[in-house]
Amino acid sequence: MLKRFISYYKPYKKLFIEDMIASFLVSLTAMIYPVITRNMLNDFIPNKKYKLMIIFGISLLVIYIIRGLLKYFVQYYGHYMGVYMQSDMRKDLFKKIEQLPLKYFDDNETGSIMSRLTNDLFDISELAHHGPENLIMCTLMIILSFVYLLTINVKLTLIIFCSIPFLVIISLRLRNYMVESSRKSKRAIAAINADISSSISGIRVTKAFNNSDIELEKFEKSNDSFVEARKMHFRGFSIFNSATSFITDLFNVIVLIAGGIFLFNGEITFGDYSTFIVSVTLFLDPINRLIQFTEQFQEGITGFERFVEIIDLPIEEDKKDAKEIKKINGDIEFKNVTFAYDHNEEEKEILDNVSFNVKKGKTVALVGPSGGGKTTICHLLPKFYHVDEGEITINGINIEDIKMSSLRENIGIVQQDVFLFSGTFYENILYGKTDATKKEVIEAAKKANIYDYIMSLPKGFDTEIGERGIRLSGGQKQRLSIARVFLKNPSILILDEATSALDNVTEVLIQEALNTLKKGRTTIVVAHRLSTIKNANEILVVSNGKIVEKGTHNSLIRKPKSIYKELYKSQFKESNSNLDKKMMMR
Repeated sequence: MLKRFISYYKPYKKLFIEDMIASFLVSLTAMIYPVITRNMLNDFIPNKKYKLMIIFGISLLVIYIIRGLLKYFVQYYGHYMGVYMQSDMRKDLFKKIEQLPLKYFDDNETGSIMSRLTNDLFDISELAHHGPENLIMCTLMIILSFVYLLTINVKLTLIIFCSIPFLVIISLRLRNYMVESSRKSKRAIAAINADISSSISGIRVTKAFNNSDIELEKFEKSNDSFVEARKMHFRGFSIFNSATSFITDLFNVIVLIAGGIFLFNGEITFGDYSTFIVSVTLFLDPINRLIQFTEQFQEGITGFERFVEIIDLPIEEDKKDAKEIKKINGDIEFKNVTFAYDHNEEEKEILDNVSFNVKKGKTVALVGPSGGGKTTICHLLPKFYHVDEGEITINGINIEDIKMSSLRENIGIVQQDVFLFSGTFYENILYGKTDATKKEVIEAAKKANIYDYIMSLPKGFDTEIGERGIRLSGGQKQRLSIARVFLKNPSILILDEATSALDNVTEVLIQEALNTLKKGRTTIVVAHRLSTIKNANEILVVSNGKIVEKGTHNSLIRKPKSIYKELYKSQFKESNSNLDKKMMMR
């Protein structure tokens, strides 16, 4: 793990070396003051060498000015380096997240992932800057100051040095506790970020149902867990810091008493004794910095462990011999497909031995109760998930033998739950084909019947739609997502409740556009409104993970005991009932 951490220093090797040299010079200049103090007390003042006193004083001032500039360099460019390393890690992490299979996102909340991209990487950035400085420079300073103290008085220095093992013992005994408390703290921060992200995303639902108290209660639970985790974290470091601080304070007592005895016995001069008291801080300060750095080190290393956890996850990748196919346009066949999202003993299959085919250029509609497996079928075709048993083929080629990029390039998806990105209308439509011309974008908007609305706005296509299209109605969102598919112009279409969010007038307009788009393309339609799929070449009734009926609309309606017929009658009655209510209200 250390080797991987160090690898992020490589692009900034020159800056790192400069930072270390500057830190070294800062440490070195700290040694000058006690040296001058010793000469002052033992030579210049007793022998009245005033000229040398002034020269040394001015020299010390110049050195301190240089030291201030060096400290500026270390602080600014050291953090500068840490931020760039953090940026590189964030880029690697984001790239890895984009490559992970959808299963990862099923199991991990957005806020938790965000915590790893922000909080954890900030801690790593601080470690990247302060780590080498503290570990290398403090160690060097301890050695230099120890050697210098030996030149003043060997016995007094060795007495101080003998206290260091106690600091080491305390550090080792508390290390495991601090590691675990740091991990719990990171998990608690991720959990509270996840809850906040969920609550803010659903704020309109919360207000609509007047459930602010419930959201507050949920937040307080995660907030309390966060407080407990942080209390555990701070308790460990408080014990550590107070214990180590007591020992370093003990050093001063030892110096005062032992030094006084040596002075009384004539084993040390008053000048050397005074210099030793001043110089002992050179030895204690880097020790204290290392002690305080322990917390930062633990935070950073725990953050890096969480970073590596994601970096080491297996990515979504093709088989080694998978082929690149430019144009995929042919028969689709599901052969004895079985699939479950979770593979534990209690989890039943979402799809159980499903077989059907869609002829080239034809339309197959999937209907049936919610949770039956219709949307799962749509997820398997573009390889969002991989089948457990059986296979899916296009023109006889197993989709596992086709590269995901070329497969997905040829599939257009319009879902019931529309996701739009923050940005403009133009940017969201362009997402369907990033190298499209403005003319093509405009044409796609016209086909989706969203063009007139866009042009009625003051900024037209440059109008911001807000986070997830919050400024748009449900129908406008759906039409915008359909425009993206028009622009993509795929050979295979998946329409998963594509017109569910539209009013009756808009639905007719979009249905006409979709009918035009479907011509010559292989299409799978998931529909709740059965009136929209009457003209499908084949209708499959999916229930409990199985295809229980298949046929055309007319053949299924004529069937004596047909689930589809019952579903259709139920919707027909519901439509008539709604129409009667409207007539009565008039």
